[in-house]
Amino acid sequence: MAQNKLINETSPYLLQHAHNPVDWYGWNDEALQKAKNENKPIFLSIGYSSCHWCHVMAHESFENEEVAKFMNENFVNIKVDREERPDIDDIYQKVCQIATGQGGWPLSIFLTPDQKPFYVGTYFPVLDSYGRPGFGSICRQLSQAWKEKPKDIEKAAENFLDALNKTETIKVPSSLDRILLDEAAMNLFQLGDPTFGGFGSAPKFPNAANISFLLRYAKLFGLSKFNEFALKTLNKMAKGGIFDQIGGGFHRYSTDSRWLVPHFEKMLYDNALIPVNYAEAYQITKDPFYLEVLQKTLDFVLREMTSPQGGFYSAYDADSEGVEGKFYVWTKSEIKEILGSDADIFCLYYDVTDGGNWEGNNILCNNLNISTVAFNFGITEDKVREILLSCSEKLLKVRSKRIHPGLDDKILVSWNSLMITAFAKGYRVTENAKYLDAAKKCISFIEENLFENGKLLRTYKNGTAKIDGYLEDYSYFANALLDVFEIEPESKYLKLALKLGDHLVDHFWDSKNSNFFMTSDDHEQLIIRPKSNYDLSLPSGNSVSASVMLRLYHFSQKQDFLDITTKILESQAQIAAENPFGFGYLLNTLSIYLEKPLEITILNLENSNLCKHLLTRYLPNSFMVTIQNSNQLEKLSEFSFFAGKSFPNKTSVYICKNFSCSLPLSNIEEIDSHL
Repeated sequence: MAQNKLINETSPYLLQHAHNPVDWYGWNDEALQKAKNENKPIFLSIGYSSCHWCHVMAHESFENEEVAKFMNENFVNIKVDREERPDIDDIYQKVCQIATGQGGWPLSIFLTPDQKPFYVGTYFPVLDSYGRPGFGSICRQLSQAWKEKPKDIEKAAENFLDALNKTETIKVPSSLDRILLDEAAMNLFQLGDPTFGGFGSAPKFPNAANISFLLRYAKLFGLSKFNEFALKTLNKMAKGGIFDQIGGGFHRYSTDSRWLVPHFEKMLYDNALIPVNYAEAYQITKDPFYLEVLQKTLDFVLREMTSPQGGFYSAYDADSEGVEGKFYVWTKSEIKEILGSDADIFCLYYDVTDGGNWEGNNILCNNLNISTVAFNFGITEDKVREILLSCSEKLLKVRSKRIHPGLDDKILVSWNSLMITAFAKGYRVTENAKYLDAAKKCISFIEENLFENGKLLRTYKNGTAKIDGYLEDYSYFANALLDVFEIEPESKYLKLALKLGDHLVDHFWDSKNSNFFMTSDDHEQLIIRPKSNYDLSLPSGNSVSASVMLRLYHFSQKQDFLDITTKILESQAQIAAENPFGFGYLLNTLSIYLEKPLEITILNLENSNLCKHLLTRYLPNSFMVTIQNSNQLEKLSEFSFFAGKSFPNKTSVYICKNFSCSLPLSNIEEIDSHL
């Protein structure tokens, strides 16, 4: 069987193309030099392993001998996994937006040998169809133009480059005021779907940071409608098909407005970001429903996305056996056969019908209260719960014997860091030690496998770590370290977070434009040094850095950190208020910054009622550290946050805000009056 240079890569996406007849290269010096030496244009194809249309284009064009032959003779062909190289993806995705008004994957770009784009698009069918030019004819036309009209190509490339440089321009700084939060909350609320929750119409994405912002805003100003909307969204999502009702975990997005039919891929980052919303909802309402969704999701990650060494895998495909969603859906007859006499209760609760709700099959979802089901069958609600649980376990057992969707088992520092945060927050509200253990084990995994000479690497697979860490890797990991530090305040976590914070300032900060670059100053030079400021599926490294710097300032009192947070917020707060949908995480940071965080230190955890009272309260604008013993406190005394405190013989709480602190408090009433 033929193979190409991708056989030496570790990315599952690149390895999927290692046996194409196309003579693929990874993005490396050899490929880039070959294009220069032979004066050939580069065809760059960017995708990721769980991307449906990437598979379609690969099957139609890259497995086609005739197309491959032409590509090999006329282009240097390079394949990039966007999850490994977000910098390359970011640059050429922006070019695609400029050229076509939209982006997406697979991203197909034709470049000059010095990496300048001259033609871009996303998916191309192999033959002319759907009103799109076919990939074969595009290759022929561009190859001809390269040979016969080099001036036209040079001009197109220069135009793209000019437009690209303009996208990196600086925002006008604005003064930071609470009115920005009002504007943002109103603008975001207007995008909301009042019937099914979420923002916009179909397709609908889970937007975790925006939900967090509405919950914060509601608490800050005592406005219940924002709270109600956020909770409605979380309810509808958890009862819809976007949530895997029996296996736990969330699918990528909903193809309809009511969260019923998902795009079935499961991404690690969604299953890290969304549970945090459910932890917040539980703190606000104390409704065990939210806790259950959180636990089912974290348990899914532990069961199916965790490597033996404690890192977390990246994604599951939507398809198995070539069919989207096949792994997750059921017919009613299948369910009856497996569940026997309990099937009627299960089918009523999860909306299972003979005709199905999607292409003749059933996506499990829930529109009925347990009380209605109990009334219908003349049994108690507890009995219904018990039956549903045992039915779910039986179905999960059967489902696990099906052919699984493909797993992308590379381990990315940034996404793993989001997962550490989710497990830390999950531990806070459940007190389940396995969640804290998972968070700590992943920190150790990253420390042992993804640091080289004090610098972070991005990705790990099969014993190999590679590619310099990006802004998101450093900022998310520093944030995760602080989340675990607040629960288990070992000084090593805080010291490493401070070291990463210093590294960000020294190697990523753009002092001229008051924000961070996506890549460090010693990273490979691309046609521009990209920046990423929008909070979309993932929070931007810039927003997370602003939050990290603010937290580090409060623990260390190092003024530089506060100055950087202030500069980022001043340069972006106005645009965030106007377009809140793309700045949820930044707005959460702005709200802590404007409110001045509460610094809460709990010393000696023996009064478990008091600790639980604090840990399960919704206090979004606080940093809360729980110190278990005098040894921990002693090691932290060099940091101003902990200086001058002595370890008491009963549970005591200090609450500080805006440079003034309470006396040690030891009963719930006193504490509540300070909050």
